[in-house]
Amino acid sequence: MSGPGPLTLGTAGHIDHGKTALVNALTGKNTDRLPEEQRRGISIALGYASLDTPAGRPLSIIDVPGHERFVRTMVAGATGIDAFLMVVAADDGVMPQTMEHAAVLSGLAVNRGVVAVTKADLADPAVAIEQAHELLPGCEAIPCSARTRSGLTELLNAIDRVLATVPSRAAVPGGVVLHIDRVFSLHGHGTIVTGTLWSGPVARGETLTLLPTDTRVRIRELEVHDQPVEQAEAGQRVAVNLTGVRAREVQRGDVLATPGLLHETSTLDCALALTNAAHNMIVQAHHGTRESPARLIALGEDLWQLRLDQTVICADGDRIVIRRPAPPDTLGGGVILDSHARRHGHRIDIVERLRRRRDGQPEPTAAQPDEVPASAPTGPCHEQLAELEERVRAAGAQGLSTTGLDVDAETLKALRRMESIVVVDNLLVHADALAEARGRLISLLTSDPALTLGATRDALGVPLKVARALLQDLTATGVIKRLPDGRRILRSR
Repeated sequence: MSGPGPLTLGTAGHIDHGKTALVNALTGKNTDRLPEEQRRGISIALGYASLDTPAGRPLSIIDVPGHERFVRTMVAGATGIDAFLMVVAADDGVMPQTMEHAAVLSGLAVNRGVVAVTKADLADPAVAIEQAHELLPGCEAIPCSARTRSGLTELLNAIDRVLATVPSRAAVPGGVVLHIDRVFSLHGHGTIVTGTLWSGPVARGETLTLLPTDTRVRIRELEVHDQPVEQAEAGQRVAVNLTGVRAREVQRGDVLATPGLLHETSTLDCALALTNAAHNMIVQAHHGTRESPARLIALGEDLWQLRLDQTVICADGDRIVIRRPAPPDTLGGGVILDSHARRHGHRIDIVERLRRRRDGQPEPTAAQPDEVPASAPTGPCHEQLAELEERVRAAGAQGLSTTGLDVDAETLKALRRMESIVVVDNLLVHADALAEARGRLISLLTSDPALTLGATRDALGVPLKVARALLQDLTATGVIKRLPDGRRILRSR
């Protein structure tokens, strides 16, 4: 690939601040393609346009809706962008959806872009520029007007300056990943899907997998902004004509990918920057063009497990956005550390592994078989460990005492090392039981002003040492705080 690689620029901003009019002025294309959008004058669906910048950078522009009812559509569009064009009207300034769109961009780590202060012919843009700088520090804010076309050249030059610092996805090797945002059929062509190519390249005639149905499909035709091409690069908006599947068998949120590259999943370990979030909270998780209700499980620090009601198709390192369903609001977002996690609670070994992934540190290398001394004992059999684990599970949060447990030292050592077992002094407690007790404790602290150690033990019906371990864990992870009189309360109080 010669020259600068393709990039995708996404608009953002409050309703009626002039996003679509600005895109039309820059590209000559009205991205409001639905009759209802044109009649009402607001964007409902995602709109697309192409633009070659003054520096010759090929650019796909995604125009997103600004109304708060369509934030989920905005998130679906924003997940594929490389930089943003935040639009703030001079006569309104920063508004609620401006701030929520900024939160979405932050959650997706899209931190490079330009602010267009529109309608500068109607009001002094100074206040809006100052507010934009406060919301998005370090971003250029350019006053302009789509109606008079003033400031458009300066805006395009500012976009070029930002894009010069953004690497193209086309330069990163990888298999094909295309999250589908639109499906339709055309007479004589069949099934057509559109989306932003996350990684690639993809070529006409190539065979891909449609997920989650795991259907093999072939690319019959390929277009980039209505122009037929033999190959498309990552970072471009593409329309793909598929054979091997009917339009009714495909839906928004499905994924086209290189065979064997991705699989669906419903449990994710993540590092998330969230505001006003709590353990066991029901949220809406947005990834690619798919979304699902999910439950937040606090693991400590910024580490969370997401347990989704519906599957997503993702990979380690993907970004995800978390929203509150009612009242609707964006809580933040972050990165997926383990896209195929098991369900678990706060476990020291697992949390340490996730910390290392979050911080980019190499994981410890397991000893190779030839590194084990020839005289090393073979250890307990799997059947024995499985039976012992079931005994621990059956004991629930009461735990199983190691005192008097009729097993040899090697078996007890192996049992303590199992991921599903948590050691509390001389008690072995199953991780699922401990997680359930942890959730009940948080619920108790929500309804009661404060709890002492003894009250916690009595309310949960667990041994004192288990109650102490739960309270210490919640204190260490910042969920609760200890009062001078020894009682504990939720930090959100």
